[in-house]
Amino acid sequence: MLDPQMKRGVLEICILSALSRGDSYGYQLIRDLEDYVSVSESTLYPILRRLEASGSLEVYSVEHNFRLRKMYRLTPAGAQQIEAFLESWPELQKMYDYIREGSANA
Repeated sequence: MLDPQMKRGVLEICILSALSRGDSYGYQLIRDLEDYVSVSESTLYPILRRLEASGSLEVYSVEHNFRLRKMYRLTPAGAQQIEAFLESWPELQKMYDYIREGSANA
């Protein structure tokens, strides 16, 4: 099982990546991510608020079935956050390889 702190950080990038594919709303984000990572509404919405506060996404409303739906859109800062994660991947891969080697020798 993935450590909750580690999962939270990666989950933020997963949410931003889902939004890089197009604007979306909360329930749809959960459905888009379900094949890759398990995320509940109680986990998703605080992350969305944090990402909005940091400027990584913006929020707007659209009418849907006579109700307002809160939509989320990736900002340039959010796109930069994805890029920074991808650029750090080789370093993360090296750490993974090191840990993997150690567990194979245990």
